[in-house]
Amino acid sequence: MFRHQGKSRTLKHNLRIATVLSFVAGVVNVSGYLAYKQLTTNVTGHFALFINDVENFEFWKGTVYFLYIFSFLFGSFVSSVLIEKFKANRQLNVFVLPTILESIILISIGLLSNFLVFNYPDLIICLLLFAMGIQNSFVTKISNAVVRTTHLTGLFTDLGIDISQLFFPKLHHNREKLKSNIKLRIFIILFFFSGGFVGGFLYSELNIKLNTLVFAALILLLSLFFDDFRFKIIKTKRKYTRRTIVKPS
Repeated sequence: MFRHQGKSRTLKHNLRIATVLSFVAGVVNVSGYLAYKQLTTNVTGHFALFINDVENFEFWKGTVYFLYIFSFLFGSFVSSVLIEKFKANRQLNVFVLPTILESIILISIGLLSNFLVFNYPDLIICLLLFAMGIQNSFVTKISNAVVRTTHLTGLFTDLGIDISQLFFPKLHHNREKLKSNIKLRIFIILFFFSGGFVGGFLYSELNIKLNTLVFAALILLLSLFFDDFRFKIIKTKRKYTRRTIVKPS
C-alpha cells in the first residue's frame, strides 16, 4: 500500500493506506485538542482565526495562527522534497522517510511529555501540524490525490456529490468507480472517527495523555514494516516462479 503508484494502484491499496493514516490522524486530532484545545490536523479553523485577528489589528496575536498554517505547509513541502529526491532510486520505497519522520515527531512528543512540562504549547501544536502536513502530502502523492486523511470537510463534500450522482445513472455510467469512491470516502471518515474515539479513550479514560501519540506512531511504523515485509515475500515468490518456469526439463 506504500509502494504502488499510478496505474498499478488499486482500490484495495487505497483502502489499506486510508484506514491506517485516517486512524492515526484521528488519534492526533483528538489528542492535540484535549491537550491544547487547538486543531492539530488541519488549518481551516486557524486561517479563520488569523484573518479575524488581522481584521481587528491584533497582528501579534494572529502571528501564532500564521505559524500553525506555515507549519502544516512546511511539513507538506519537506515530505514532497524527500519523495522527489529519492524518486530516481527504484529500489527504495520513497515514502519510508516521510513516514519515519512523522513517527519520530509523534514518539518524541509523547515520550518527552512524561519527563517535561511543555511551557511552549504553541511549539508542540506547530510540530503536530508539521507531522500532519507530512502525512497529508505523501498520501496525496502516493494515491494521486485520491486519498486525503487529515481533515473531513472535503471528504463530506465529495461523498455528498458521489451519492447524488448515483441517482442519475444515465449521466454517470461508470457506477463501479462511483461506488468505489463512495466506499473509500466512508472508510476514511469511519476510521478518522474511530481514531478520535480511541485517542480520546486512551487520553482521558486511561489517562496516558500525550502518550497516545506514541500509540499512533507505532501503528504507522507497524503498517510500514508489514507492507515492506509483505512486498519482500511477494517479490521472492515471483523470483521463485520465474526460475521454475525457465528451469530446463
